[in-house]
Amino acid sequence: MYKSIIRPFLFLFYAEDVHHFVRFCLNFFFSIPGSHWIAKRLFTINDKRLEREVFGLKFANPVGIAAGFDKDATMFNELSYLGFGHIEIGTVTPKGQAGNPKPRLFRLPKDKALINRMGFNNGGVLATCENLKKRKTKAIIGANLGKNTVTPNENAVDDYVAVFEGLYNEAAYFVVNVSCPNISDLHELQDQKYLEAILNAVMEKNTAKPKLKPILLKVSPDLNDGQLDEVITVIEKTGIHGVIAANTSVSREGLTTDEEKVKSIANGGLSGKPLNKRSTEVISYLHENSKGAFPIIAVGGIINAEDAIEKLEAGASLVQVYTGFIYEGPFLAKRINKAILKTVNVI
Repeated sequence: MYKSIIRPFLFLFYAEDVHHFVRFCLNFFFSIPGSHWIAKRLFTINDKRLEREVFGLKFANPVGIAAGFDKDATMFNELSYLGFGHIEIGTVTPKGQAGNPKPRLFRLPKDKALINRMGFNNGGVLATCENLKKRKTKAIIGANLGKNTVTPNENAVDDYVAVFEGLYNEAAYFVVNVSCPNISDLHELQDQKYLEAILNAVMEKNTAKPKLKPILLKVSPDLNDGQLDEVITVIEKTGIHGVIAANTSVSREGLTTDEEKVKSIANGGLSGKPLNKRSTEVISYLHENSKGAFPIIAVGGIINAEDAIEKLEAGASLVQVYTGFIYEGPFLAKRINKAILKTVNVI
């Protein structure tokens, strides 16, 4: 029903408007008495074999929602009722910002892909913190950290530390995002010198807290092997706890969508099915060359259960979806979890 009726209808409208409409529908539906019970019956699988303990946190199942879907933490409770074991909110910046000019979110249905250049639009750390205090779910909540667009790279450390400090009490793990292609010059922060400074500063604040919380790094799928080797070195030197692989891509290779349409969209990060192969390659490379020294959360190109299994077999401990959720609908987490239970070597 979703792919034959609901999705074609939703795809008649501008993607970002539909996103806000879906948020409204989720918030409204789950305000109805009995809706949680209905959702639990429809969307969730409760099975001890799905549980995962990763960087000291216990996940009810390995499937989560990637950052970008719930930027301001306004629907994380509702998303958890759809069977997701964790929700990563953000990207969150110290101050609220509007992001890039619209239109900035585009569908490529032939490729089951999206191109976005949102630009870290969010309400800022204080507003997000207040939303997270409305928590009802037991699902793990992670926070994706970014810098304000107007903050020069030489001052980026202060922004990442400020968001970590602001959300420390509300999130279970934190992700340093320096790999989004939609913020001017952000890619420069992937340079080893910048990266170590940011991660060391966040870890310094982290170790001073009563409880050490996991710090992860989100990497770009566009990094070459040498740069991935640098990532492994940085993780070892800074003592952070894991990696999310991978972010959106600036590549447009292998698309079946009309070339003129792609050119008309212009800049932005590509997500969805075209990233599946490269995402798996990055996961496999990091896992093998680090000798499994740190956990990896897989994201990028996970459209169906088979894609998720592939990522887990490549060395990932958990998986996240975003574009696949948009194309496949609200039963995606359940399908993936059912497939995991049938696959002996990833249970």
